[in-house]
Amino acid sequence: MKNHPADYFVHETAIVDDRCIIGTGTMVWHFSHLMTDCVIGENCIIGQNVFVGSGVRMGNNVKVQNNVSVYSGVICEDDVFLGPSMVFTNVINPRSAVIRKGQYATTLVRKGATIGANATIVCGVEIGEFAFIGAGAVVTRSVAPYALMVGNPARQTGWMSEYGHRLHFDKSGHAQCPESKQWYALKEGKVAKSDGSERSPSIIQL
Repeated sequence: MKNHPADYFVHETAIVDDRCIIGTGTMVWHFSHLMTDCVIGENCIIGQNVFVGSGVRMGNNVKVQNNVSVYSGVICEDDVFLGPSMVFTNVINPRSAVIRKGQYATTLVRKGATIGANATIVCGVEIGEFAFIGAGAVVTRSVAPYALMVGNPARQTGWMSEYGHRLHFDKSGHAQCPESKQWYALKEGKVAKSDGSERSPSIIQL
């Protein structure tokens, strides 16, 4: 068993290959495998039986639940949540007899996004900031920030707050997160945080 620095934790059953970078406060749990040249940020949790491919990049406070495979070509920004048994792909047209190791597509998961249990993310897409991918969804195209996606293939059914609550917009195009009390504005098919000052109280119907 290799000795690891005291500023992060690696369970004795986990395998961490050479040249991996692991940030302070990160925990790597049972039977996980981090391959060469992956970068894991600070205060991350790598659950049981997780595979992290060569060259994968994860930011700070990324939580990877049990039985997740994060293949080469994936980049996760800060605060990303990867639910149990979800999976990424990295080749759009795999064939066993055709070697395509030099054709891995990049998949970018932006800050704060959640990917639910058993979801599949087809390679080459971008998951927007604070997007929410429902359990079992199959994402085949890029996802807008704050979008709620469900089904196979995944389709957008609403919008989510940064705290993970569904947003219900009033007639003036504004919604408030019930937990954080942060306001959001919907304009031209896009959602952004708002201070609520542009609301029209006379027509609000939550």
